[in-house]
Amino acid sequence: MRPSRPAMLGVLLTALLLSPAMAGASAGRSARFDPEAELRKLTKQAGQLNKDYRGQVQSLEDARVKAKKATDTAKKLKAALATADSDVVRFAQSGYMGGDLDGESLFSFQGDASLALSQAAVVSHLASERASRLVRVKELIKEAEKAEKAAEAEIVELRKDIEKLKKDRVKIETLLAKYGFQTPSGSGGLTARTVTMRNLVLQTFPMPYGYGCLRPGDPGDHGSGRACDFMMSTGGRVPTEEARARGDRLAQWAISNGQRLGVMYVIWQQKYYDVRTGAGWRMMANRGGNTANHIDHVHISMF
Repeated sequence: MRPSRPAMLGVLLTALLLSPAMAGASAGRSARFDPEAELRKLTKQAGQLNKDYRGQVQSLEDARVKAKKATDTAKKLKAALATADSDVVRFAQSGYMGGDLDGESLFSFQGDASLALSQAAVVSHLASERASRLVRVKELIKEAEKAEKAAEAEIVELRKDIEKLKKDRVKIETLLAKYGFQTPSGSGGLTARTVTMRNLVLQTFPMPYGYGCLRPGDPGDHGSGRACDFMMSTGGRVPTEEARARGDRLAQWAISNGQRLGVMYVIWQQKYYDVRTGAGWRMMANRGGNTANHIDHVHISMF
């Protein structure tokens, strides 16, 4: 006795969707922690540390940016996998609705031969589509698992950075106490320490491309009047060799005079030097453009 069509469909769907590879991947995905929830929690902690340390900690921000990019990639792949899963179900159902037409039924068919051949072509097409969709689902499973592992690794690094900064809190607080806390004064909206640094830079270095300090509404050091950007080109262009050399000298000048002036950190050419962490020059995560990566300007933040 031949099994009923609903039973055959159940077998087909089970074979397609609950194969060992796919079932194992689904179980693995649900068993892991939620990277988005963990990232939200760590981002909140990072924000508090930035407040405690009186300005954005670049190593912490870089770790957060990397973790967010990896988490976003994993999220997109999960969505693509969900769509592919739905497609497999849809094509399996289409195959069931179209029915099967094997060699025996084709030779015994008494009706319109062209209709029978057309049905055979449709069934063949659906089978090919199902196979193609299954291959894509298996590829997406591998990509999604790889992306989730990458997101987890970046989140682990962010957590490590947060834990290290918390352990170094006494040292950081001692450093902050050394320089005291300044608030903006005067019509320029800059702190006295920032004004001193800006004036010395303008006296020491030519600034053919201009500079900018206060940025009202900015959540970072520009908004609190404690940072300036000294441009080494215009329009987001890569600086000339001469301008880059000037930027190198300015960045080194800020570090060499940092203890006297109260420089907190310097960013230049997608690298940052943070006095609070004492880690020296470190590469900054790619922010997506020359200006965002500080390729075209030297950023100096003050305590």
